[in-house]
Amino acid sequence: MYEAVIGLEIHAQLKTDTKLFCDSRNDPDERHPNINICPVCMGHPGTLPVVNKKAVEAVVKVGLALGSTIARFSKFDRKNYFYPDLPKGYQISQYDMPLCEGGTVRVGAKDIGITRVHLEEDTGRLVHSASGASLVDFNRAGVPLMELVTEPDIRTAQEAADFAKKLQMIFQYLDVSDANMEKGQMRCEVNISMRKAGEKFGTKVEIKNLNSFGVVKDAIAYEIKRQTALLEQGKELVQETRGWDEHKKATVSQRMKESAHDYRYFPEPDLPMLKIGTHEGLVKDDTIDVDAIRASLPELPDQKLARFQEEFSLSENDASVLVSQKTFAAFYEHAVSELLQWYADESKKEPEGKEREKLAKLAANYLNTDIRRLINETGTPFTEMLVTPENFAELIFYTYQEKISSTVAKAVLDEMFRTGKDPSNIIDEKGLAGKQDAGELEALARAILAANEKAVADYKKGNQNALQFLFGKLMAETKGKADPKSGRELFIKLLG
Repeated sequence: MYEAVIGLEIHAQLKTDTKLFCDSRNDPDERHPNINICPVCMGHPGTLPVVNKKAVEAVVKVGLALGSTIARFSKFDRKNYFYPDLPKGYQISQYDMPLCEGGTVRVGAKDIGITRVHLEEDTGRLVHSASGASLVDFNRAGVPLMELVTEPDIRTAQEAADFAKKLQMIFQYLDVSDANMEKGQMRCEVNISMRKAGEKFGTKVEIKNLNSFGVVKDAIAYEIKRQTALLEQGKELVQETRGWDEHKKATVSQRMKESAHDYRYFPEPDLPMLKIGTHEGLVKDDTIDVDAIRASLPELPDQKLARFQEEFSLSENDASVLVSQKTFAAFYEHAVSELLQWYADESKKEPEGKEREKLAKLAANYLNTDIRRLINETGTPFTEMLVTPENFAELIFYTYQEKISSTVAKAVLDEMFRTGKDPSNIIDEKGLAGKQDAGELEALARAILAANEKAVADYKKGNQNALQFLFGKLMAETKGKADPKSGRELFIKLLG
């Protein structure tokens, strides 16, 4: 029985105003080719690079968040290879003295070890036309790129995908990278080998440029099957670089795997040694202040997850959904704050205990289900949603007070999402306020039963769909004001 030994290399473009070694703009949304370029990032003779301090600080920030050891001295190296998207014929990267070493990322109940986190410049981008020509866009060339390498601690495709998602969250919470895989701001490479339990590592195969969590998972699952089949046939694996063919849903061989000596690394002669922390002789502007960066670290996903469970009495699943996006979590906290204020203003006291818990859970439920449903159905980015935390809290409070039913609340939320209107205005305009009293509701239900004898007979024969049909009639008569639970219970009672 073979097990997979998996390590990941994850590249993330950093959110800096300018590129790593020049003052050309770092703009991932630029659609015109070869606009954000200059003689430095194009590798013209005689040009000299100057390090972007903000990029170095961003990598140090990541290292501190992951519990890495931050280097006191670090340097850049030239990684030599030829490719059309590499204008200089070499890439400025880091080899033997990275900015950060060690650290862990918690995935489920397991800590995945980090080998190193270093800084390098990105390459350009090849664009292949329908005519078969290949064009080069150098806008991305020289953009600061953070590379994180894991220990070979991962064992399954799902674990690898979960690690990549967790790391994306951490980057976004730290605000060092948007890490949008669709835009190429975060890219994954997989190193995978197979072995029998207890044996030494097998022959390593690298899979390059995986651009979604689903592809990471699919490529690893395929490669595990491919390598296992070869080993069971007694064949030897070769060390190589493979790519993912989305149409074939298979990895394909690209080239034999290079080793470090193939790149002829040597120290970058045009850049001085980086000195991290406080060193004698450095002026303040040159210092990477590790203590200041550590003090600026925000609440990270795991910390926020634990706090949401503790502070709002949420389940781990509900809290995990909220925390999965930084903006989503911020919206929820803002909305709950407003919701608690609505309660305090109305009741002249602060909500405590069960009341506070009920309010927080109600907000989480509508946000995790109805808001997410609307976002998925419309393809609207969460940050462009028209519903504000203030209006969302107002709607949740009306629902909490039972001024409107859950059915009405969902309809109002749909309108809020589409128009951005205040919930009270929508409720007034459409006459949705108030719920049917018990006597009126029962009178309507009896009238519906009398007018739908066939549905009544079907229900008594065991057809549960007939009950839904009758309840639908009630909701239509009350314009959605009837409480779904009370309405169904009333029909069951009358039909019994």
